[in-house]
Parts: sequence; structure tokens; C-alpha cells
Amino acid sequence: MKWATRANIHIDRAACAWLIRRTIDAEAEFVFVADPAEVPTDATPFDMRGVELGHHQGDCSFETILRRYDITDPVLWRIAEVIHEADLDDERYDAPEAPGIDVALRALSMVCDDEQVLAHTRPLFDGLYEYYRRATLLGREPA
Repeated sequence: MKWATRANIHIDRAACAWLIRRTIDAEAEFVFVADPAEVPTDATPFDMRGVELGHHQGDCSFETILRRYDITDPVLWRIAEVIHEADLDDERYDAPEAPGIDVALRALSMVCDDEQVLAHTRPLFDGLYEYYRRATLLGREPA
């Protein structure tokens, strides 16, 4: 299945792509467009103005996708808090790691194209998932 988002991805779009591949569509193909009018007719748009899988009611696109697909994994919801704060910085959540992750993504986007950013951030998001999964099991931060 094709998925489309704006080119020059940053934190929310990179995290959404990771989430889509991890939980919704393991074979997802991503298309990056400069203009919403360029979204292929066979693609599902995300993190773009006016689309179903975008920002809604104060949520970032990552949160919207979790809600739309009824994904209840508490580890993914913890990651959503980090993505929300990195993207929106509205202090809805306590996520002190958000600014660091945002800087890392911005830095990658300065020297990588969108496909490369997705490739480089996949281990980061996989690692975050494992870190928060262990924290959930232990009831504390893992060593």
C-alpha cells in the first residue's frame, strides 16, 4: 500500500512512517510530495493539512493514527507523548527526551533525503519502543 506525506520529513512524519510499518502495513511504500495535489490517487495521505491522518483536536498525526486504528499498546502511547512534545511543544505531556529527539531528527534531515531519514530513524524508534517496553515491565527506567 502507498502512503503519502509532505517532503522534508521531521519528527511526526518520520515517527508516523515507523508506526505505519510497525503496526499497520509492514510493506508500506512512502511517497514524499511538495504539494498535497501531488498525492497519488492510490496513496493514503498522512501528516498533511486537511487529511484524516493529520493533526486533530490538539493531537499530532502519530496520536491520530493510534486513535484511528484503535492501537492501544501503552508503549506506543508513551512514544506518542514524546512525539507530541517534540512536534508541538505545548507541554501537554512530561517528555524531557523530546527536545533531544527533535534535534537529532532535524540534524538528520539536513544531511539526508527523506528515505535516508526513515532508514536512520527506524533503529531509534525501535530502541525507544524497547526502552519503554522494558520500563513498563519493570515499573522503572531500565538500566
